[in-house]
Amino acid sequence: MAEYSYAMTGRLTAQPGRRSDLASILLRASNIVGGMSGCKTYIVMEDARDESVVWVFEMWADKESHDASLQDGRVRALISEALPIIAGAPDGSELRVLGGYGAQV
Repeated sequence: MAEYSYAMTGRLTAQPGRRSDLASILLRASNIVGGMSGCKTYIVMEDARDESVVWVFEMWADKESHDASLQDGRVRALISEALPIIAGAPDGSELRVLGGYGAQV
């Protein structure tokens, strides 16, 4: 069986007027997880059409590395800080990375 990198894409909708606050928290998260074992990519993006939406793309060596990042106290603190800013449940997908330009599979 082939080995695949694990990836996630997430769509987070901020409370009205709070997108930059949410993006700031996610960018701080990128600085933390970027130094963790297994993290290959953590990209934060603003939606060009919806002023409330922030997208995150994460790529990890495997799902276990991603799951371990969620147990880190610094990451958990940022999640707690972001929760009141998020309007509704995040949406997204879990993905298997096959390859492509920039993908370190």
